[in-house]
Amino acid sequence: MSTAGHRFAFFRQAGWMALATSMGGVFMVLVHTPASMKLPQAEYGVFLTLLQVMNLMLIPAIGLQTVVAQQTAAAVTDTQQAQLSTTVRRLLLGTFLVWVVMALGLVACRHHLLATLKITNPAALWLTLAIGLAMLWGPILQGILQGRQNFLWLGSLQILSGCTRLVGVLLIVWCLGGYAAGAVGAAWLGFAAAVLVAGWLTRRTWLGPGEPAAWRGWLRRVVPLTLGLAVAQFMMAADQVLVQSIFDRDVTALYGAAGMMGRALVFFTGALVAVMFPKVVRSVARAERTEVSALALGAVALAGGIAALVCTLAPELPLRILKREYWVSAPLIPWFVWCMLPLTLATVLINNLLARDRFAVVPWLVMVAVAYGVALFVRVPEFRQAAQFEAFRMIVRTLGGFSLLLLAVAAWFTWGHRASTSAPAGDREPGNEPNSKQE
Repeated sequence: MSTAGHRFAFFRQAGWMALATSMGGVFMVLVHTPASMKLPQAEYGVFLTLLQVMNLMLIPAIGLQTVVAQQTAAAVTDTQQAQLSTTVRRLLLGTFLVWVVMALGLVACRHHLLATLKITNPAALWLTLAIGLAMLWGPILQGILQGRQNFLWLGSLQILSGCTRLVGVLLIVWCLGGYAAGAVGAAWLGFAAAVLVAGWLTRRTWLGPGEPAAWRGWLRRVVPLTLGLAVAQFMMAADQVLVQSIFDRDVTALYGAAGMMGRALVFFTGALVAVMFPKVVRSVARAERTEVSALALGAVALAGGIAALVCTLAPELPLRILKREYWVSAPLIPWFVWCMLPLTLATVLINNLLARDRFAVVPWLVMVAVAYGVALFVRVPEFRQAAQFEAFRMIVRTLGGFSLLLLAVAAWFTWGHRASTSAPAGDREPGNEPNSKQE
């Protein structure tokens, strides 16, 4: 395929993924309209927090979609396909065992978690646990679709999950009067529907004949992939959990409402990353050059910048889907979107590096995430003493500072001298040709 053909294919597939992700995201955002209207403010805050707890529960499996997509994209022989089948079956069993351990830990710590997160109905916690299994299996099955570049169904699953969640909230919360537990139950319906359909679409892979897999080499990929991708996931979710634990449950929803809009920026631009990753993997496997990472970064920067500018000029606009009481969070919206934008760009660069097996960046990414967690913990007394919205701005600024640091680290390893000179020939970006002397 010519360069123009590659560009057209990328933007056609990325366009569909952006449309599908946007539609799924719109459904998920619209969930908050009936939820904010019907739920008491304290219950809505619990619901927003549990959504971020779900994101943290995804961390054990977050690298699995990437490594399964990588293995699927590189499986070009019958033996490699059989090894993929064995890998997927073992992963489904292994993640189930991880979920059992999580369930036992939740049972042991349930009283502490209920008190810390200010949950009045324990059913919300148990439903969150049930979602955990779907979130552990989902990335494995979607990784197969992503590696096959089956973006039609990969995007359709986003729409199915969001639509099912919206219908569930309308029925359970709006019509039947359910509280936070009911909203979490609707989220479970969305995740379960997506996992069931993905399982059916990929059944030939996880039910196919198997061959012994090279687990040592596989683990050398999945561990750094999991750690590298978990960094952005942690940084996107930790602040809401912190706010829920240290502030009164009647005001945490105000922070969560603004944070939801900022996190939507990361969610909507994730479609480009989903298209980019298998194409980079395939180009590396074939020792070909590709410019899809540069295209993805440019598109994310343009779309994210426009969204951030709109939210700065009209900060109340995205909050109008919620009850009027939440519009007072409008001053936080510009802070959130501009602080999330570097995290969004860093996510693109991190995925590009991991797709090329440049795992030297991972320890530095983890150090940034650890430093961010320590900074939040150390500043808790300062947050408690400040006025409510000033404390919220301090937390968002902390996120923004470490997001910029994360972007700087990812950019250095993408374009820095050492990253460019240590990459294999087919692994280099255009314009990053190394000197004749290799390190």
